[in-house]
Amino acid sequence: MDSGNSRIRVPKTSELVADQIRAQIVRGELKEGDSLPPEGTLMATLGISRPTLREAFRILEAENLISVVRGSRSGARVHQPSVELVSRYAGYLLEAEGTTIADLYAARLAIEPTVVRWLATSKGQTPGFARLRRALSELEDMLKNEGYAEFVDNVSIFHQTLVEATGNKTLSLMNRMLLNLGRHHQNDYQRRHPRTTEDKYKSLRAGFKSFEKLVTMIEAGDVEGAVAHWRLHLRNANDTWAARGEGERTVDSLHG
Repeated sequence: MDSGNSRIRVPKTSELVADQIRAQIVRGELKEGDSLPPEGTLMATLGISRPTLREAFRILEAENLISVVRGSRSGARVHQPSVELVSRYAGYLLEAEGTTIADLYAARLAIEPTVVRWLATSKGQTPGFARLRRALSELEDMLKNEGYAEFVDNVSIFHQTLVEATGNKTLSLMNRMLLNLGRHHQNDYQRRHPRTTEDKYKSLRAGFKSFEKLVTMIEAGDVEGAVAHWRLHLRNANDTWAARGEGERTVDSLHG
């Protein structure tokens, strides 16, 4: 046996300190905006040197779990883990792997109809479903007030609220990542394919009617009807966003 390949790596003291502070943040013992004790206090409490503490701070800063103002006496400021940050980094990874727009929309088509099935089975009786109703009402107001640009920006919020209505945090995180990347592509697509105001209104009105029908079918407990309707809605949308010449494009996580 080659003992060189089985050597155990011993964590550095700075890594152990970072682990301890990270655990306090993740468990909620340290809240968003809290200040860590001053360096001198932490050094004495933990029995470590200033270089070790600062290395631990650099690790946590790189993870966006703290921010340090150099020269400040208030210590480091705590930040809770951010869904947006995780979503953004996952987008970088997908882009680096050459993930296509078609791949992105195929994943969304796999998630949302399943979510609709869960919601319709419970007839929308989930804690988060009321927020979906509010999102629909807000979209209607935007349409009535001719806030077309605002409506377009909020379509992704409707999709995200739909998934969040299930209470499933894992799917919500995955879906938010897909929506962020999809919104970047959609904004770029619309810049390259401008439409008249009348055409925009017709399209947005049709989209709203589809959203409204979905919510009504979910509340009625029409499971198969709601799933079929939403699958068709997504496929029709995908026929535009991931059409020939678009679907082959690589996702862009850097511009939006």
